[in-house]
Amino acid sequence: QMQLEESGGGLVQAGGSLRLSCAAAGRTFSNYAMGWFRQAPGKEREFVARINRSGGITSYADSVKGRFSISRDNAKNTVYLQMNSLKPEDEAVYYCAADFLGTGHLRDHREYDYWGRGTQVTVSS
Repeated sequence: QMQLEESGGGLVQAGGSLRLSCAAAGRTFSNYAMGWFRQAPGKEREFVARINRSGGITSYADSVKGRFSISRDNAKNTVYLQMNSLKPEDEAVYYCAADFLGTGHLRDHREYDYWGRGTQVTVSS
């Protein structure tokens, strides 16, 4: 019953920046911790970042720490992923996901309740 829609993906040069957005509808947004995952061709879905319900606590995969930043605006029902210093290995489909009351294991995609359809990020050298 909750709908998530990602936007902001596209083609960017290595070293460049991109900001992804995920808009939520159908449920009370502040009841959900939010996560970003990504999946490249031939690879498993990979945890990228997570933010708690109020926005005060964040967590990142080691591969993106220091380069990516997750944030949320509960008044706009939107979560963001700011990606800086992009590398070719960051190329993937990026998905946002919602975890009701933030009770699931933060890095386990099976414990998120709702998912968007994804947005493609392509990084050229």
